[in-house]
Amino acid sequence: MSTEPATRPTTVPTTDVGGPQRPLRADARRNYDQIVDAARQTLLEQGSAASLEEIARRAGVGIGTLYRRFPNRLDLLEAVYREDVDTLRVQTDELLATKEPWPAVEGWVHGFLTYAATKRALFTELVEAVGRDSALLTYSRSVITGTADAVLSNGKDAGVVRQEVDSSDVIRLIGGCSMMGALDEEQQQRVVTIVLAGIRA
Repeated sequence: MSTEPATRPTTVPTTDVGGPQRPLRADARRNYDQIVDAARQTLLEQGSAASLEEIARRAGVGIGTLYRRFPNRLDLLEAVYREDVDTLRVQTDELLATKEPWPAVEGWVHGFLTYAATKRALFTELVEAVGRDSALLTYSRSVITGTADAVLSNGKDAGVVRQEVDSSDVIRLIGGCSMMGALDEEQQQRVVTIVLAGIRA
């Protein structure tokens, strides 16, 4: 499954996590998306060794353009992390609105695994910079727990998810697997199959 979000925010967050957001002009939005996408892929491949110069090169923009949008490395890391969290939230809303309960659970598990891959690449560097109790990471935890609760409760009500399954169980299962290292496509599918089989009623 691709690590690029399927649904993007249409606004860029201000420094107030979870607060008001401001829209971007089309050209600025394009540059923003290209930089964030390039940063995500480069960080997944290279981790903390990924340089801003390499990210700018992959994004097809000058380093000055990158610095105008993201004045420092932490700003860029937070943007990538925040976008993936928001993407999972939006995808979960769409799944609950358009899918039957079990396909919604399946979709959430795949979406969370994609998010977890980015978290693995960024988490240590972010924690060292801003701490575990920063606004961004606190917001992230609330979104992840909230989306998991929503899809699992929906599945339980429909009788397709085991009643004893808790959202923290699923988050630990998937998050723990992803934090051990990158999963190739074949292993990723096996992990998803095992998790889904274990929580299905």
